[in-house]
Amino acid sequence: MGQNRIEWIDLVRAIAILTVLYIHATDGIYIISSDAIVNYTLYSRIFNFASLFIGRIGVPFFLMITGYLLLDRTYNDERVRKFWEKNCKGLIIVTIIWAIIYAVSLQFVTIKSGQINFAEAGNLFFSHMWYMPMIIGMYLSMPFVSSALEKFQTQTIWQATIVFTFLAFLLPFVTLVLDMHGISSVNIQYCLGFSGGVYGIYIILGYLVKKGQFKHYNSGKLALIAIISFVICVLFQYYSFTKGYNFFLWYEFPFILTGSFALFELCSRKQHIRAFPLVSFLAKYSFAVFLVHNLFRLPLLPVVVQLPFSEPTKAIILWILLIFFSYLATVIIYRIPWFGKFILYMR
Repeated sequence: MGQNRIEWIDLVRAIAILTVLYIHATDGIYIISSDAIVNYTLYSRIFNFASLFIGRIGVPFFLMITGYLLLDRTYNDERVRKFWEKNCKGLIIVTIIWAIIYAVSLQFVTIKSGQINFAEAGNLFFSHMWYMPMIIGMYLSMPFVSSALEKFQTQTIWQATIVFTFLAFLLPFVTLVLDMHGISSVNIQYCLGFSGGVYGIYIILGYLVKKGQFKHYNSGKLALIAIISFVICVLFQYYSFTKGYNFFLWYEFPFILTGSFALFELCSRKQHIRAFPLVSFLAKYSFAVFLVHNLFRLPLLPVVVQLPFSEPTKAIILWILLIFFSYLATVIIYRIPWFGKFILYMR
C-alpha cells in the first residue's frame, strides 16, 4: 500500500466511493419504483431525501482531494507537459474505453431483457460518466490555476473564493426559491469566467484546507454545520415535494457545499485511522470501482426491486451488492498483467 499514504485522505476516498455507490443504489431503486411514489410512506420519503444528501458528498470529497493534492505544486512548461501526459492522456483514453464498454453492455442487457426500457436503462448506465469530462477539464487547467495561486496570499485566495461561492451557489439558490414560489421572471446574470464553476470551488477549498485556512475553526462547530446542512437539505426537499415543485438536489446547492466541506475539514484533523488496512484497500480501488460499478447496477436492479421489502431496505441491499461485486471485479481485473492497471487507470 505504500509507506507515504496520507491516512485521512484514504479515509475520505473510501467514504467518497461508498457514498457514490450508495446514491446510485438508492437512485436506482427509487427510479424503478417511481410509479408507486404516491404510496411511499413518510419514512420512505425522508430516507430518500436523506440519502440524496449522503450520496452527494462523494463528488465534493473527490474534488477537494484533488485540490489538496495537486494545487500546491510548482509548474513550468516541462512539468505541465508531464502532468498532462501522466494524468489527462490516460483519463481521456480510459473514458473512451469505458464509454464503449457501457454502450456495448447496454445493448446486451436491453436485448436480453425486453422489459427494460432502453432510454431509462441508458440513463442508469451512463449516469456517472458526466464526471469524466468534468475532471479531465479540471486536470487540463490545474497547472495554470496552481501557478496563479502561488502569486497570492492564502487570505486573498479565500476572499476571492467567498465571492465566487456567492455567485456560484447563493444566487442560484435565491433564484430557485423565487421560482418555487411562482416568481420565475427573476433572472440573475453572472459569469464565473475561468473559475471552473461550482466544481472549481470545491477544488479550491481542498487547497485552502491544505494551507490550514480553517484550522482555527472549532471541530464542534464544524460538526454542527454538517448536521445543520443535512437537516436543511432534507427539509428543503420535503418542502419542495409538498409544493409539487420538481427539485433535484445537486452539487450547486449551497448546503451540499457547507456539509461536505465541514466533513472534509473534520476528516483532515484525524491523526490516525482505525482499521486503516481496510480503509486503504477501499481507497486504492476507489476510482476503479467508480468506473466498473454501473455494469452491475442495471442487472441487479430488477432482481432487488422484486424483493418483498420496503424501498429503503432494497436500497441498502443493492448498495451492499454493488460494493461486493464492484470490488471483487476490480481486484480480479487489476491482476491481469498490464491490462488490469491500464483499463482501471490504476498507477
